[in-house]
Amino acid sequence: MKVSKEQAAQNRAKLIETAARLMRERGIDGVGVAEIGKAAGLTHGALYAHFPSKEALAAEALAFGLERGHRRLITPRDGRMPELGEVLDGYLSEERRNDIAEGCAMAASVSEIGRQDASVGERFALGLEQMTSVFASKLDAHVPETQRRERALTMAVALIGAISASRAVMKAQPELADEILHAVRQSIDTIAAQPRGDKQDAHR
Repeated sequence: MKVSKEQAAQNRAKLIETAARLMRERGIDGVGVAEIGKAAGLTHGALYAHFPSKEALAAEALAFGLERGHRRLITPRDGRMPELGEVLDGYLSEERRNDIAEGCAMAASVSEIGRQDASVGERFALGLEQMTSVFASKLDAHVPETQRRERALTMAVALIGAISASRAVMKAQPELADEILHAVRQSIDTIAAQPRGDKQDAHR
């Protein structure tokens, strides 16, 4: 039975959304295409009708998760754009850390990306650039452009690493897991509040 274009588009979207969730929960290498197809209510063959390989699906699933995370950073709250502190508090919250399926796609996949196809790595790099740009836009306007990007990139990488490390020790040492979130949150505040010219002064 021939599938309409509309139904085919819906099936493709369902596969991407399902793959994104399962790959966040279990890792890219921890879930197979057959399982993804079944969870999406589609056959193994239907999946390959939309994606030539698991790598192609993984790249699209990661892109979907990254776009979802990006919208969280830029969506207005109560009619205004969220301030940097609000974004940081949300990202480094215990709730967000504990909910892997709904959490940051980069934090969930960072340890695997280097072993994946270049197309997957390209999606990750784009997501990191987007996060960096958002943070840079929220820093003090007087911070020079070179320092702005450097600080924003440091923040983005610190956030991703904090969630990943906190999850890694959560079962064994929950207090350490919480300490990681708190320590990184405090450190990022220091980076964000650093006055203009501090870096140059430090080298004199």
